[in-house]
Formats: sequence, structure tokens, C-alpha cells
Amino acid sequence: MAITTRTIAANGLSFAVDEAGEGPDIALCLHGFPESRFSWRHQLEPLAAMGWHAVAPDLRGYGDSSRPTSVEAYRLTHLVADAAALFDVYGARRRLLVAHDWGAVIAWAFAIGQVRSLDGLVIMNVPHPAVFRAVLKRSWAQRRRSWYILFFQLPVLPELALRAQGAKAVARAFAGMAVNKAAFPPAVLQHFQANALRPGAATAMLNYYRANARRLGEPTPSPMIETPILMIWGEADTALGLELTEGYAPYVADFTLNRLPGVSHWVQQEAPDLVNARLATWLRARGLDLRRA
Repeated sequence: MAITTRTIAANGLSFAVDEAGEGPDIALCLHGFPESRFSWRHQLEPLAAMGWHAVAPDLRGYGDSSRPTSVEAYRLTHLVADAAALFDVYGARRRLLVAHDWGAVIAWAFAIGQVRSLDGLVIMNVPHPAVFRAVLKRSWAQRRRSWYILFFQLPVLPELALRAQGAKAVARAFAGMAVNKAAFPPAVLQHFQANALRPGAATAMLNYYRANARRLGEPTPSPMIETPILMIWGEADTALGLELTEGYAPYVADFTLNRLPGVSHWVQQEAPDLVNARLATWLRARGLDLRRA
């Protein structure tokens, strides 16, 4: 089943999307920093084979999507509204959110706020915000791992660091953190580097952190999420500790955790076969393999 690319208008912006499958049962795949829709290249066709219309957009500010210039434009409320608008544009009948890194921050907020009904939520290597706050409060180790968030608040310097030497820092983020370096050959790294070097792109990527850093540490309402949730977590994540996979009972009614030893933060790109197998097993168990519907 082929992956195709087109441009979609939603929430007043233009989004470049890769998609596989068809119909109103939408699996919306949200990427993170410093990635793009290309991050889901291994998941779109397997999701489509299970009956979903799999859609992976470049988030606002990234790749071929619209790039607002203000910091305010990257507040979480706007990012969540983008996801809702994309579901709406496709006329979603059933909704599955599949999300990693910043995409998962958006997905957690989407589910907590009950912005639209969800049939399932798949989170990769990002904790529930209440779990993150609790761990950050007691763990100096996690505070040290999160130092880069403070660095990203500075003006100009983070952009210079990100873009220096042809966005070498972007390539280093993937190849340096990955356990399986072969998952990030030069062509893949060059794709992400080229995205970061587009005019205004580095600032847009960093504005996710600048617009939301305070909110990530502030207490917010955390009602019980009734949507079934699968969390897939690469255990070799150097930015987020394993303690962030614990303590979900007060927040999630139906929570399944799959930890992948020897896999880094870039879990769906580094171990696509493992991720796709765990995803397929969970979808079948939750009645979300739509070939059976």
C-alpha cells in the first residue's frame, strides 16, 4: 500500500501530510522535535493494512507546513487545535492518535481535554504531564536530563547551535542518541538536517519549548482518561528516565506499557518492527484492528 503526499488546509494553516489507506477511520500520527512527518515512514502502511486511514502531518513550523513566526503561535492550545482540525477535515468517524515526543505532549493534552472522542491513544517516550511534574519535583537526575529546555529559552544562541555546520547538531541528536546507528543512515539524517535549515524552521522548532516551558512544570487538572492507552518506551532514552513510565493508575483507566530494552528515544524509527508488532497486538486486543470490524 503506497504512501502519498498532499497538502491539507486546517485551523487556518496549511499542512503537508503523508498518508496511507483511505476512509473516515483516521490514525493521526504526530511527530516530535526535531523530526517531521517522515518519522512515521515505517508505521503508515502497517496501520493502513489494519484498516486505518493513516495520516502523518508535518506539525506547524516543520517541513512543508505553515510556519507562523510568533512564539505565541506555538502554545499548546494551538497545537491541540491543529490536531482536532485535522481529524475534522478528514471527517473522522473513528480516531486513533499515535504520537511521539512533542507530538505526544500534544496527544496527552488532547486526551486530557477531551477535545474530540478517541478510540485509542498510542504514546511513545513521553510521560503524562502529571507524572512528569511529580518526577521532576523529586528527581535531580531528570532535572539534569531536561537541561536543554532551559537552554532553548535563550534568544538566538539555540538557533545558531542548531543550524551550525549544516545542522550537524540535528544529525548528532539522532545518531548520537540511537543505540542502533544503522537506523539513521546519511540520507535519513540529511532529511532532518535540511528541514532544520529551511528559513525560520529552527526558530519554529524551538518555539515549541519557548511557548510552553512554564506550562510543562505547572499543575493542571488531570481527569481520568478513559481512552485506552498504549505506551511504548525505548528504555535507552537518555533524555527521559524510566521512572516516567510509572504511576499512571490515577490518570489512565486502561493503560498498557511496553518497554523496549536497548532502544533509544527515537523508538519508532530505531525499532520499527518491534514497535509495529506491539502496536498491532494492542490494536487487536482493544478491538481496533478494523479488518475485524
